[in-house]
Amino acid sequence: MRGQIILSHGSDSSPDATKVSALAALAESLGWRTQRPDYRSDDARGHAGSVAPRIARLRATVEALDTPPLLIGSSMGAFVSGLVSLDVPVSGLLLLATPSEIPGYARPFDVRPEVPTMLIHGWRDAVCPLAGLQAFAAQRRLPLLVVDDDHRLGSSMDAIVAQCRLMLEQLAVAA
Repeated sequence: MRGQIILSHGSDSSPDATKVSALAALAESLGWRTQRPDYRSDDARGHAGSVAPRIARLRATVEALDTPPLLIGSSMGAFVSGLVSLDVPVSGLLLLATPSEIPGYARPFDVRPEVPTMLIHGWRDAVCPLAGLQAFAAQRRLPLLVVDDDHRLGSSMDAIVAQCRLMLEQLAVAA
């Protein structure tokens, strides 16, 4: 096995969501182990109310591993993955449709600067406006792939899978 990946779904979604399922299948086909925490009970608390329990759940999942995992997250899953990377060691971050803030949640979004990070976002994302994430990426000089898609990124799966494959290859070489 190459390593561990934890895939975090967005709000109003599930561990069987399209993006996390496709990326888990890719990773497993390349010899990686995957986990997909189920945040649906946390999401019942609303957006701001779900952040802390999601962070606790993801952090506990990471801390139970022997080696730092790659965190892949979509929307709220991306937001909490970034915040968890500040507190526990991770090998990388692949963040999709990331909100730059959660209204009502005080802690600002951030990532650990030395962690390899790739952001993918849609030009037409009406849920998480691109401008906030663009400013975040520019300030930290993080790679940001902007695709002609909406928040769900459903038309961009080929590009997302390609970026995930590239990140997995880079992490395998670094290991």
